Amino acid sequence: MNRMTKWRPPLWMVVVLMGCTLALGTGAGYVQGAASNSAGFISGGPNTGQCTESAEVCSKFSNFWEVWNIAEERFLDPKALNSDDMITGAINGMLDSLNDRGHTRYQTAEEFERMQESLQGEFEGIGAYIGTEGEYPTVTAPIEGSPAEAAGIKAGDIILSVNGESTRGLELEEVVNKVRGKPGTTVTLEIQHLDQEAPVELTVTRAAVNVPAVTWRMLPGKVGLIKLSQFQEKATAELKRALKEAKEQGAEKLILDVRNNPGGLLNQAVSVTSQFLPEGEVLLRVRERDGTEDVYKTNESNPETELPVVVLINQGSASSAEIFSGALQDYGRAKLIGVQTPGAGSVLSPFQLDDGSAVYLGTAEWLTPKGRQIRNEGIEPDITVSLPLDVYPLTPTTAKDLSVEEIRQTEDTQIQRAYEELGVDLSTAE
Repeated sequence: MNRMTKWRPPLWMVVVLMGCTLALGTGAGYVQGAASNSAGFISGGPNTGQCTESAEVCSKFSNFWEVWNIAEERFLDPKALNSDDMITGAINGMLDSLNDRGHTRYQTAEEFERMQESLQGEFEGIGAYIGTEGEYPTVTAPIEGSPAEAAGIKAGDIILSVNGESTRGLELEEVVNKVRGKPGTTVTLEIQHLDQEAPVELTVTRAAVNVPAVTWRMLPGKVGLIKLSQFQEKATAELKRALKEAKEQGAEKLILDVRNNPGGLLNQAVSVTSQFLPEGEVLLRVRERDGTEDVYKTNESNPETELPVVVLINQGSASSAEIFSGALQDYGRAKLIGVQTPGAGSVLSPFQLDDGSAVYLGTAEWLTPKGRQIRNEGIEPDITVSLPLDVYPLTPTTAKDLSVEEIRQTEDTQIQRAYEELGVDLSTAE
């Protein structure tokens, strides 16, 4: 059975500003089984599209159609009547009544297709992470080697308009839709740099962009900062490469950053976590609706168990990021620094429908190795350090040229606290 968990994040959630990122833009936070296509999905069953309840219950659907007809005939704004949107809204309203809002949910065929693409880590667009601050979308970081980086887009840049159309008050999904396009085409962005008074216009040529699951940089004090952005198909391979390079360059301590990591593939969550725990240990538990439990165990024969590790978490560290951080916390392998995670612990079984859409139904829940519930509880940090909403976490990209003094003065106090926990004195670090 192919399973995932999914969480709908707040509006500040970082998303990738690319053509095929609706899954992130609408709020990802998921763990999906190893298969990343529809072949692993469960059939909707022979009764798909038919009422299988009692005649009394089925007759009540007449109320739905009566309201539909009244709305079509009498609503004051005919342009607002979109049948696809109304159907999607009706389905999501029904699922929300199950009180598993943000986990159990419906996904259109287009949304499903884009989510599958996001798990492969390859997109078409400009390549930048964005969030929302106030009324405008704001760049948190350009992706290394992306068209956005080449055009001079920087962390903290405010996107005022896209092709002359204001972005004020737009949802992130709307911004993504305006920016996306085929490789080789261009998009003009009006950008407000933080260090300049007047906005500038930048024309960016879209391209096929590879989004790394893992990036890293050596920081002062022989500290390796490893950022796990998403548990997609290449996460384990990229993490192994990052660990190898970090140790070759002299890293003696590690900061593992899963802040704003929305989740990804279950097999990658297991393999990535296995890199830091002894082989054969219980990594997570799955509790079914009847109370029975299954376990997943670590599967790496040569894990990194010697280097001191801290893990950074926040409100955007969902699903597989919670599995990862919860397991390392349970075994005492790492101290967790940051704020409580969202508690995206529903195990979703995806049922694909005839038109390519899918419904994700919570059928079980994830537990940490010690049996702690993740769903609606989240993972509590060992050391609570919160960041103001207008402070963007450092990344390997934004930290690559920082001096010791700049790291000492950074507003990312979670990074600073990680240094303290690792026993590295920034005043003497080189």
